[in-house]
Amino acid sequence: MLIIGIAGGTGSGKTTVVRKIIESLPADRVAVLPQDCYYKDNAHIPLEERLKMNYDEPASIEWSLLCDHLNRLKNGEAIEMPTYDFLTCSRMKETVVVKPREVVVVEGILVLTDKPLRDMLDVKVFVDADADERLIRVISRDCIERGRTPQIVIDRYQETLKPMHELYIEPSKRYADLIIPQGGSNKVAIKLLTDYIRSLLTAAHEKTHS
Repeated sequence: MLIIGIAGGTGSGKTTVVRKIIESLPADRVAVLPQDCYYKDNAHIPLEERLKMNYDEPASIEWSLLCDHLNRLKNGEAIEMPTYDFLTCSRMKETVVVKPREVVVVEGILVLTDKPLRDMLDVKVFVDADADERLIRVISRDCIERGRTPQIVIDRYQETLKPMHELYIEPSKRYADLIIPQGGSNKVAIKLLTDYIRSLLTAAHEKTHS
């Protein structure tokens, strides 16, 4: 099993890169574990307090559960991945069954900040993009998908996203094996990444059958 970590700032184009990886490989060979599914379960905390919590720092993620799930997948076991409700800022009762695949992609802004997780990654990728481009994408996404107003998104960007990006996400770039500038629009870098993944899979197949 090949485990790939894809990090980068909010709105940098990580989802596009993940989609390109999936499209470049035969069907059913890739499983994706979004970091956002592993936010800690804060259902015991009042909603008003939950809404004020910082979800852009490493402490907000249940890394131990994510690492445990990766280990189980490596051992050939299926997992029940948690799901998260961004409107109530709490974990949902529903889970998603994820079966072991040849390639597992762990995607999220903080993926390269956690050392135990980093040590499990075979390939570490950082998707880079200009701050203004990321802000435009965040406003568009949060207003459409998460029901927030533009002002709420801008306030959150200034109060939380930007400082957390500078404190945790940007410094984690140094752990990357590959940095993709211009985000998801960088076709050359994405092709280099997908070609490399295919070459690793081919080598693994040949080693298994030799």
